[in-house]
Amino acid sequence: MFNLSRINWSSRLPRVNNWRQNIQRSPLMAVEDSLSLRLLVLALVIMGTVAVDIAADTTFSFWAVPLNIVGAIWSYRYRRNPNIPVKFCIAIGMLVALGAFFGRVLGELNDTRLALAELLIQLQILHSFDMPRRKDLGYSIVIGLILLGVAATLSQTLTFAPILLLFLAIALPTLVLNYRSQLGLGQSKVKREKAKATQLKSKLSFYFLLFTLILGLGLGIFAVLPRFPGYQLRTFPVSSPIEVKGGFTGRSIINPGYVRQGNAENQGDGQGKSQTGQPGKLNDSFYYGFNSQMNQNLRGSMTPKVVMRVRSQVEGFWRVLAFDRYTGKGWEISRNDDVTTLKRSPWSYQIYLSPPPTSLPTREVVQTYTVVADLPNLIPAMSYPKEIYFPTPIIAVDQENGLRAPVSLSEDLTYTVISDVPYRDRTLLGKATTNYPKHIKKYYLQIPPEIASKVQKLTAEILANYRRNNVSKVSKTLDSNYEKALYLAQYLKQNYSIPKNPFDFPYLDEKEDLVEAFLFKHQGGYPDHFSTVLTVMLRSIGIPARLVGGFSPGEFNPFTGMYVVRNTDAYAMTEVYFPKYGWFTFDPIPNHPLIPPSVEDSQTFSVLRQFWHWVAGWLPSPVTGLFNNVFGTIFSWIVRAIAWFFALFAQGWLGVLTGLTLGTTIAFFGWLGWVQWRQWLKSRWLSKLPPMERLYQQMLQWTATKGFGKHPAQTPLEYVQVAYQHHAPATAQVIDEISQAYVSWRYGGHTPDLQQLRQKWLELEKVNRQ
Repeated sequence: MFNLSRINWSSRLPRVNNWRQNIQRSPLMAVEDSLSLRLLVLALVIMGTVAVDIAADTTFSFWAVPLNIVGAIWSYRYRRNPNIPVKFCIAIGMLVALGAFFGRVLGELNDTRLALAELLIQLQILHSFDMPRRKDLGYSIVIGLILLGVAATLSQTLTFAPILLLFLAIALPTLVLNYRSQLGLGQSKVKREKAKATQLKSKLSFYFLLFTLILGLGLGIFAVLPRFPGYQLRTFPVSSPIEVKGGFTGRSIINPGYVRQGNAENQGDGQGKSQTGQPGKLNDSFYYGFNSQMNQNLRGSMTPKVVMRVRSQVEGFWRVLAFDRYTGKGWEISRNDDVTTLKRSPWSYQIYLSPPPTSLPTREVVQTYTVVADLPNLIPAMSYPKEIYFPTPIIAVDQENGLRAPVSLSEDLTYTVISDVPYRDRTLLGKATTNYPKHIKKYYLQIPPEIASKVQKLTAEILANYRRNNVSKVSKTLDSNYEKALYLAQYLKQNYSIPKNPFDFPYLDEKEDLVEAFLFKHQGGYPDHFSTVLTVMLRSIGIPARLVGGFSPGEFNPFTGMYVVRNTDAYAMTEVYFPKYGWFTFDPIPNHPLIPPSVEDSQTFSVLRQFWHWVAGWLPSPVTGLFNNVFGTIFSWIVRAIAWFFALFAQGWLGVLTGLTLGTTIAFFGWLGWVQWRQWLKSRWLSKLPPMERLYQQMLQWTATKGFGKHPAQTPLEYVQVAYQHHAPATAQVIDEISQAYVSWRYGGHTPDLQQLRQKWLELEKVNRQ
């Protein structure tokens, strides 16, 4: 009884009562009652979740969206209650979600972005059941922004674009309402102000203008944003692990277009057991050259379809495989069974490769491939790969530096390759020796004896007539193998043609040779025939060469940053060997660049360049030509001026002195122009202001030049009080009068005596100048 009365007595103490009241009232003081803000925050979270589903092809929305809605309703209805049991359940749920996240990260060694997105979605669902305060809504806004960022890194198509625009349209009013709530401006007060209700249209137009400004600024920054190698993380996107059943030797090439349902199309089963020279029809979906044998006596065409999306720092040729032995009607890999298998460690997807050595400087290029349609078990990659992050525990490398997987590349498979691509230095390659290793001469100079002398004679005649065909050249002969390969590739482009109809080039008879028919009978052939002919012509004059198959870069999408590759982008080129430097490709196919794109091209503003190419594709040819000529001329002048300026420093002391003088002069005039430009902008801005505000702003600018500017947090009257401590009494008096007049005009609606104030200001400026 004594204890009970003591407790009741203590509970009557003022401090205890105050403490209890504070405990009960403190949460209520910060409760957010704005229903519109809550609905907009919920919409942001839903849009972030939907964006992840669209970008990553997941199904989080089916369970996350309804639960978020239920949580939002619950938290709004019980926003004034302590909800202690619910908080305990939320804490337990968050710990469970965190444990599941770490378990997934440790169990799966691939890309963790989806695991992070799922964790954030789970945390947001739990958090949605307890959002009484504005700052709790702020946490949800941040989660929505993070989910959108994850979706942006996962997106590979333009379907993400409308989601981004809709998210931005919702985010702007959400941030405005959140800021008003932070200032304590309730919605109920706004509704009471009838005068502000008439400004609804102007607010909507302001939001639309702000949305358009942000969108335009974002697209502009995206267009000119350089893509540097450093933007790549060292944890690369890889698909989930793929189990490999049975022993993998790497000797089999599985091309789905030629092995399903017994439809070999005279192409072979990947083992090299069929007669590749027999005529037949091309498969309409799969490139015929991705196999251990390549039968170029096939006819037909493929139906275009997207097979890959590639994210790469530079544009390149996605190399697949190479052939070393010419059969007369195609090619084959003579050492198809001589492969090396490489295994990765059980705790990493990384597999180290041994690229061929080169004495040229190289550049690291990171590429991430996402397979869209089924492909053979050949792994596309840029030349000289040194690391690959692949979902299978083992891969194989053949003698032609082609990569093979134990399974076919199926839809949605993702992997990453890091290549050390050598720079193509024409001067150094032109000085390469002809001391070829024995294994190079053994495999890459092979040519059927029946056509060897005939092809060699024609090739020698073409090179001998070099001066006659290129009268503007100073050199009389082609001394280097590199220049010979360039000239022969260009010669084939200009003097032979591709038939318009796939069957205009007839099937070859059993005793006919493809190269002989191309050069001496039909004066042309199909695209891959050009590469075969160039390879054999180079071999006939003692230059080691082989045929390489792969994909062209594809169509660059400037909005997603991905190269969209189709099956029709697959073709073959010629690779030529240069001692000490390695293999380099030449493309003799008409309407193709003579040298395929690689790291030599400047990629600093590649997004802007690719965006212009995309825009130019929609413009008429005369307009595109005019813009190209104008901008080409401007850029050529700029490049020449920069080159001339830097050349001055290589002309001795006089050149260095001239360059420094010129650089200082340019910098001075640039600074002077910048100052004048800022002054013009200020004067233009002042001219648009009301007279009283213009005088007040002129006064502030003048005081700032004197070293005592007004801080943005100071009110005009606060600034006046401090002005008396830093200026002369007469000056401070004028500042006081102008500031008082400005406050009366701005907030009181009084009309100031502008003539008298301006007269005092002019007299003050005159005294200070004297």
